[in-house]
Amino acid sequence: MRLKQCHNYHDFRELARKRLPGPIFNYIDGGADDEVTQRENTRAFERCDLLPSVLKGVSEVDMSVTVMGQKLDMPIYCSPTALQRLFHHRGERAVAAAAEKYGTLFGVSSLGTVSLEELRQKHKNPQVYQFYFHRDRGLNRAMMQRAKEAGVEVMMLTVDSITGGNRERDLRTGFSIPFRLTLGGMIQFAIKPMWGINYVTHERFRLPQLEEFVDMSGGASSIGGYFTEMLDPAMNWDDVAEMVAEWGGQFCLKGIMTVEDAKRAAEIGCTGIVLSNHGGRQLDGSRAPFDQLKEVVDGVGDKVDVIMDSGIQRGTHVLKALSLGAKAVGGGRFYLYPLAAAGQAGVERALGLMRAEIERGMKLMGVTSVDQLGPANLRFR
Repeated sequence: MRLKQCHNYHDFRELARKRLPGPIFNYIDGGADDEVTQRENTRAFERCDLLPSVLKGVSEVDMSVTVMGQKLDMPIYCSPTALQRLFHHRGERAVAAAAEKYGTLFGVSSLGTVSLEELRQKHKNPQVYQFYFHRDRGLNRAMMQRAKEAGVEVMMLTVDSITGGNRERDLRTGFSIPFRLTLGGMIQFAIKPMWGINYVTHERFRLPQLEEFVDMSGGASSIGGYFTEMLDPAMNWDDVAEMVAEWGGQFCLKGIMTVEDAKRAAEIGCTGIVLSNHGGRQLDGSRAPFDQLKEVVDGVGDKVDVIMDSGIQRGTHVLKALSLGAKAVGGGRFYLYPLAAAGQAGVERALGLMRAEIERGMKLMGVTSVDQLGPANLRFR
């Protein structure tokens, strides 16, 4: 199977599965516990039908959106995800370049493998910095100051990860940073030698956002260890309100799921919220963001930009979310599988296919711009 034979999310996933060692593929692919929420995230869209309008004279469509003050040429962006250079040696560099080509936003994680400064200097498209709340308040302030000096437009605090999810696939393979592989995991690396050759022949793996503050050389700092030792589960609304005030710009909370929490986010000055269950990687059994979207938009849509992620695989999923009032949608796996499969060319193909699906869907729905989509376009079964 080759990149040009990939026509959808599932094709990219299959190509990534063939190219990545098992432990790394399963890190991207897996969810928490029984992975019920991960599956439901996409199934939620299947319980909702689009109602097209015909004979609307739709020759051109404008799919641009403005979200948290950022103008995007298409309504889907590349959510910040950790450890991208493990999936392909160019990692965030490939994703940022592809996102710039398609005029959309990309995110850099505090667990990212390329520095946010390098990406901000190289690329003109909007950049969001996603970070976690650490026990060390000085570290939180330093990370925010660094992002401000780099010229990052949007600050995104993840609030659904005060402890790591129970990702049993990773426990079985021994996937961690640095690797502490089980025998089965080692065999998986041995049968995919190209990944290892790429890994050792390119610059060493590092976490530039954290390396000043976190000793990654000890070997014990697995991803789960970072969550349990460094992050502060006692984080509360007062802590976040201080950060929002200190940042003084576009500030977004990722991982909001209730109307009450969305209202609190608006009250403390957030300009955006992301309805998200972390792609089903944190609390298994939690509700799908799409199922919760109308309730939250009805509650706070006039006060704060409501975004959603988790489960987006198709252009029609994007249109359904926009119809319920999402200002934009984010995706992680939708570009991580293509990144793993083919680097920048893979991410560009995924974004190109997504743009074509959204454009085709808008024409078939009879709308020329995103703001013409609304709840009247939908029926739930």
